Amino acid sequence: MIQGLRTVIYPVTNLGEASAWYERVLERAPYFSESFYVGFEVGGFELGLIPDGQPGRAGATAYWGVADADAELARLLELGARIDQGAEDVGGGIRVATVSDPDGNLFGIIENPHFDRSKVA
Repeated sequence: MIQGLRTVIYPVTNLGEASAWYERVLERAPYFSESFYVGFEVGGFELGLIPDGQPGRAGATAYWGVADADAELARLLELGARIDQGAEDVGGGIRVATVSDPDGNLFGIIENPHFDRSKVA
């Protein structure tokens, strides 16, 4: 069952420069900063930056919260979605997956045991 929007991931060409820019835009430091991912908490949601994506036309991917990434991925595939990236642990027990909807749009799901719904504005 889809629980709500959790995370939007922006692919960037230079993680350090992008992180500094978003730090200025959001007026806060990232809560997580590594060479493979930078995450900002914004009103109970997450804005994430990844260094190895294609910025621009490829755009961002929104990740919708789920209790069980594997079960939800199976349900989405049964409903006609096409797998883009299977469920995988990206660290800290957080699991993500992406599928393409029938029109080819990316649809992300995220199982994040650290997400605190009480912070949602």
